Amino acid sequence: MRFSTITVSLLFSVAFLFSCNNQFNKIMKSNDYEYKLKMADKYFEEKKHRLAQQLYEELYPVFKGTDKFEELYYKDAYCFYYMENYRDAENFFKGFLEVFPNSSKAEEVDFMHALCFYKQSPKLELEQINTAKTMGVMQTFINTHPGSSRIAEATEIIDKCRAKLEQKELRAADLYYKVGQYRAAAISYDNLLNSYPESASGETYKIQAIKSYYKFAQLSIADKQLERYEKVISEFEDFTDRFPEGKLRKEAEEYKNLSINNIKEIQNEQTKTSAQL
Repeated sequence: MRFSTITVSLLFSVAFLFSCNNQFNKIMKSNDYEYKLKMADKYFEEKKHRLAQQLYEELYPVFKGTDKFEELYYKDAYCFYYMENYRDAENFFKGFLEVFPNSSKAEEVDFMHALCFYKQSPKLELEQINTAKTMGVMQTFINTHPGSSRIAEATEIIDKCRAKLEQKELRAADLYYKVGQYRAAAISYDNLLNSYPESASGETYKIQAIKSYYKFAQLSIADKQLERYEKVISEFEDFTDRFPEGKLRKEAEEYKNLSINNIKEIQNEQTKTSAQL
């Protein structure tokens, strides 16, 4: 019988995996705990984190309270991190800090604990709870370790999270505008500007708020239009206070002038109606 090269390679792979599994099972069944720990560390160094984690878990009750427990706990937490099981990694890093608050690794582990929240930050379309949490825990890290070499990275992550939350809120505001919910859009754009006053898009948010309030006034019933056009003028004044040299000032002024003209027309109509009565 002749075997192809692919078949032979497949057979060797199966045999190798069987041999590895057989070896791991023997290690798991061993009562030589020092040997087990040695093999767990070996697997960890070889980046076989799933195997290492299983062994570390077995050894918790054996080495708890010994001088080897700290390193075991530390590597076990990293196993979860490298396996991209960030929720468990987060809990294990937190647990490490609770058990070993004075460890020389405390700063590093505290950062890793915060980083796990960032790793769980979802796509923009989903709820951003972990994104917001990341900002909080990273800021706590900065406050707790003011001299850390990781502060620059922590600050960068906070900035990325802040930009992500801003983008999320902008999508919501744009959607309100697109579907014609102009009052909700105007409030959302104003909230964006208030939440992110240093944003490079601040002027755009303000002009969008003005446009939204203007469209809202246009579509309002007659009895409400006057006060709503006045709101557009008020928003324009806020625009000039915030952006006195703004590039979009001319566009904002157009909406102000349109609102003033509409107010005059409404007042003229009211005067005619009063005179007729």
